Amino acid sequence: MKRIGLAVLIFLLFTVPARGENLTLVLDWFPNVDHLPLYVAQEKGFFAEEGLKINITSPSESADALKLVAAGRAELGISYEPQALVAASEGVPVLVIGRLIGHPLSTVLYIKDRGIEKPQDLNGKLMGYTVAGMEDVLARAFCELNEIKDYTLIHIEFAIIPSLVSKRVDSVMGGFRNYEVVELELEGYAPGYFALEEYGFPDYDELVVIANPKFAKENKKTISSFRRALSKAIEISKDTPEEALDHYFKAVPESDKKLEKRAFEKTLPFYAENQNLEAERWQAFADFALQVGLIEHQVDTKQLLWKD
Repeated sequence: MKRIGLAVLIFLLFTVPARGENLTLVLDWFPNVDHLPLYVAQEKGFFAEEGLKINITSPSESADALKLVAAGRAELGISYEPQALVAASEGVPVLVIGRLIGHPLSTVLYIKDRGIEKPQDLNGKLMGYTVAGMEDVLARAFCELNEIKDYTLIHIEFAIIPSLVSKRVDSVMGGFRNYEVVELELEGYAPGYFALEEYGFPDYDELVVIANPKFAKENKKTISSFRRALSKAIEISKDTPEEALDHYFKAVPESDKKLEKRAFEKTLPFYAENQNLEAERWQAFADFALQVGLIEHQVDTKQLLWKD
């Protein structure tokens, strides 16, 4: 989740692809069970029923989806609520049209039996963070909210598990409660974490679907069709999880089945309950983001969110 270079976006705006019902959706990361409903919608024909052909592609880095969508090089993308707010604050053209994960997956992750039981135990310890300009800001906010005054932040990029296991850091801001928790368990460690929404952060949507505003305005029926298909796929994934996981493995055969199966079990409760984008809920997190310095300018979330 990196801040977006406006100069890059301006350059890319000169190359806009042809539009149609064949849509490109750029993921935020390599395919994983966070994205499972997208593959269910594809495998069960929900997109096809709506007259859509969705080409799901992986990015080179986590900010690519937002860059390409904002520049008109892709119709749809997967992003994060904090990332979308940063983009909106910087004047990057983006519209949130749906959601995959309806609550934070990001946590302050640690290994149990190392003297950490409550946030205040992080005093005097080393806290790693993943994405510079994003997770370090949230780490400072977590520490301030929970009266952690003596700490050192270390940029570990995405070496979360090695950094924790080797004791390079005592905790990590940005470890997901579905993936990194399972990875630690599979390596024989007992993971612990502080869920952000339980320690001072407003609740927020972790993974969201974004669209180019111009494309969305000109193709309202297409956006509505996509939202219907995604909503149906999430509902089916919750109702028949084993079948949903089979569809995912069929679509992504290279996935680590042992890891993904356990991660899926932890992810199920976090899939979005519906496709309602609540402006008031988003505004609460946007105001929090401004307060802690994640964004520099106030964001009116009513302008950022899709309206049927």
